[in-house]
Amino acid sequence: MIRLVFERFIARPCAMGLKIQTNGPQKAQPNAILEKVFTAITKHPDEKRLEGLSKQLDWDVRTIQRWFRQRRNQEKPSTLARFCESMWRFTFYLYIFTYGVRFLKKTTWLWNTKECWYNYPYQPLTVDIHYYYILELSFYLSLFFSQFTDIRRKDFLIMFLHHVATISLITFSYVNNMARVGALVMCLHDAADVLIEAAKMANYAKCQILCNLLFAMFAIIFISSRLAVYPVWILNTTLFESWEIVGPYPSWWVFNLLLISLQLLHSFWSYLIMKTACRAISKGKVGKWNPLHVSKDDRSDIESSSDEEETPPANQKQHSSSGTANGTNKNHGTNGYLTGATYPDEH
Repeated sequence: MIRLVFERFIARPCAMGLKIQTNGPQKAQPNAILEKVFTAITKHPDEKRLEGLSKQLDWDVRTIQRWFRQRRNQEKPSTLARFCESMWRFTFYLYIFTYGVRFLKKTTWLWNTKECWYNYPYQPLTVDIHYYYILELSFYLSLFFSQFTDIRRKDFLIMFLHHVATISLITFSYVNNMARVGALVMCLHDAADVLIEAAKMANYAKCQILCNLLFAMFAIIFISSRLAVYPVWILNTTLFESWEIVGPYPSWWVFNLLLISLQLLHSFWSYLIMKTACRAISKGKVGKWNPLHVSKDDRSDIESSSDEEETPPANQKQHSSSGTANGTNKNHGTNGYLTGATYPDEH
C-alpha cells in the first residue's frame, strides 16, 4: 500500500516534471488468427510458421514479424512505470542505508566484529535492531511477491534465488539472535543498490552522462564491497572469529552456507558487470555507452524490455489481388494489412 501511494502521488508527478513519456509501446492491430498463435502457441514464431501464416493470411512475412514484435512490446510496461518502480526502490534503499549507517556507527561491533559473538546468544535485542530488521524483511518480502507482477527481467530466476537467500538470512539471523552480524550484512548490501536505482532513473530521464557516471560508481562500489569487503569483513567473522569465540553448532553451518551462497551470486553479478563495461570500452563507445540499455546486455538488473529485432526494409512487399484489394482476406475475414503506411520501428 505504501508503494502504491508513493508511486501515484510522488513518483508519477516527478516523472511528469522530467517529461517522461506516459504512453506505452504502440499496440498491434487486432487480428484473431495471429492473436490465437501468440497466446496459445508461441510469441516467437519460427521461419516455417511465419511462412504458413503468410500464406494463410496473404500477408508479407515482414508484416507478420512486425505484428509479433509490436504484440510482444504491447505487454511491456511504459518508461513511466519503470521510472516509478525505480524511484520507489531508490527511496527505500536510500532511507534504509542512511538509517543503517547512523545506527551502526554508534555500535561497538561495527569497528570490532568480534563483538558480534561475545556473550552470544545472550545479547539484548534493541529497538533499533528490531526496527531495522522489520523494515528490511518487509521490503524483501514485498519484492519476492511483486517480482511475479513487476517488470520481467532477464535474470528472473537468479533474482528469485537471491530473494529466497536474503529472506532466509534475515529470518534465520533474527531467530538465532545473530542480529549484530546480520545488520552489518544488510547495510553493506544496501550501499550499491542505491546507485543502480539512481542510474536507472537517470536513464529513463535521458540524462545519459549522469547515468554513465552513476553506473560507474555503482560498478566500483558493488565489486569492491561484494568481492573484497564482504569476504574479508563479513565471512571472516562468521567463519573464523565465531568459530574461535563460540564454536561450531548446527545453525552455524546453515548460516554460513547461506552467506557463502550469497557470495557466489556476488561473483556471478560482478563478472557480468565487468563483462558489460569491458565490451563498451573495447568498442570505443564509452562516451555514448548506455550501460542499462545495451544489446544483449547481461547485467543483473538491466531491463529486458526490448527484443533483439531487425529493422524491416523501408519498402515492404505488398500483395495485391481482387481478394485483398480492400485490405481484407475474404476467406478468413481478417485484416490483410496492418495499415497502409509503414509502422515506425518500436524503440
